[in-house]
Amino acid sequence: MSSSKVQPIRKSVVVNTGVEHAFALFINKFNAIKPREHNLLPVPIAETVFEPRVGGHIYDVGIDGNRCEWSRVLAYEPPSRVVFSWDIGPTWQLENDPAKTSEVEVRFIAESGDRTRVELEHRHLERHGTGWRAVADGVDGEAGWPLYLSRYVEIAITEASR
Repeated sequence: MSSSKVQPIRKSVVVNTGVEHAFALFINKFNAIKPREHNLLPVPIAETVFEPRVGGHIYDVGIDGNRCEWSRVLAYEPPSRVVFSWDIGPTWQLENDPAKTSEVEVRFIAESGDRTRVELEHRHLERHGTGWRAVADGVDGEAGWPLYLSRYVEIAITEASR
């Protein structure tokens, strides 16, 4: 497969909540969705922050207060979609060249007033260069987007039971 034909990674889940709440949960609870062991800092993560605006970042804050900005918010359209960059390269280090980063789009689609389908697409993986397969395998594997989305579903279930 040539790098120009790399297919996006696609995942979806359904949560039993309205679209506005589903969107807000994803953004506001991203700290609980992202596993602490997914860490580029030299110290443990104290929190993960998702800045809810175009031009914002997703970043980890270490227990020492240092920040690791690993994503840029490219589109922010509540409650229907958010797009952010994946600024982590094939060696699982930060990539500072936007031309060498992929992007993630998350869409929130109302199936009814209290049911939302959440579709995630991680695309432009070929931008990571010859090592793109490592990124694809990582985000597509059980510790990647499937883990993030299962944690998101658990949060939605917990929120609904309150």
